[in-house]
Amino acid sequence: MITKLDLYKVFCEVCKCGSFSKAAKSLYMTQPAVSQSIMQLETDLGTRLFTRIPKGVILTNEGEILFEHVSSAINLINLGEKKLLESKNLMIGDLKIGVGDTNSRYFLLPYLEEFHNKYPNIKLEIVNRTTLEICDMLKSGEVDIGICNFPIKAPYLEKRTCIDIQDIFVCGEKFKEIISEPLSFEEIAKLPLILLEPKSNSRNYVEKYMLSKNIKITPEIELGAHDLLLEFAKINLGISCVVKEFSQKYLEDGTLYEVKTVEKIPKRNIGFCFLKSVSRSPASKKFSEILEGK
Repeated sequence: MITKLDLYKVFCEVCKCGSFSKAAKSLYMTQPAVSQSIMQLETDLGTRLFTRIPKGVILTNEGEILFEHVSSAINLINLGEKKLLESKNLMIGDLKIGVGDTNSRYFLLPYLEEFHNKYPNIKLEIVNRTTLEICDMLKSGEVDIGICNFPIKAPYLEKRTCIDIQDIFVCGEKFKEIISEPLSFEEIAKLPLILLEPKSNSRNYVEKYMLSKNIKITPEIELGAHDLLLEFAKINLGISCVVKEFSQKYLEDGTLYEVKTVEKIPKRNIGFCFLKSVSRSPASKKFSEILEGK
C-alpha cells in the first residue's frame, strides 16, 4: 500500500529529474507507476502540480510552493535515516560512563583505550561519582553505563561482574613489627585505622562484614581516594584498608606491607551495570562486550 510519504518522495524525484521516465529509473519504478502516484497526489491535494512540456514536465506555481516545503522535509528524513545507520555502525554517537576515581584509574583505562581505538568517532563522557551516586544517575538516565563496586542493591539495574578484588590492611615501616604474626580483626580494630569516607561502597562493605563479626571499626582518618590511603600509610599515619589488586606497586617495592590477618575479608567484585527497562545504544552494547572480553 502506497503511503502519502511515498507519494511525496515520488513527487520530489520528478521535480529533481524534470521527467517521469527519469524519475522512474531513479526510483526503480515503472513510468506508469510514477504517473499514477503523481495523479493520486494531485487528486488528494485538489490541484495540478506539473505541466507537461516536450522534454518532460515543469512545476506549476502550486507545485513550486509544495516542493519548497516537501523537499526540506524529505531531506530531513533522509538525514535522520543516515544518522541512524551511522549510529548503528558506531560512526557517530556518544557514550556516558559513570565511574569512581579508583576504578577509573586501576580498572577502566585499558577498556577505554580499546574502545576508542575501535570506535574513534564515539564521543566519550566520563562522570566521576561514588557507586551509590552512579546508581542514581543510571536510574535517571544521566549515564548509559556504570562501573561499580559490587555488591549493590538496585533491582532496576542489570549487573555484570568483571573482576574479583580483595580488601586488605597495609602499613608502613613504623608498624612493621606488628605483622610478624597474623592479627585478628579485634586486634585490627584497636589500631589507628585509615579508611575511605563513609559514602564509599568499599568502606561500607568492610564495615558491614566487621559488624557481622560483632566488631566495630572506627577510623582515625577518613579520606576520599584510594591513592591517599596508600600514601598516608606510607608515611606511617596508620593502618589503611585498601584493595590488594590496586596496591601491587607499593607492596612489591616494599613501600608498604600487607598486614596478615587470621581470616580474610571475603572477596567482592567490580563490574558494570545498566538500566533493565530501557533500550541500550549500540555504543553501550559494544562497550559492554569489550568489558566482558567478547
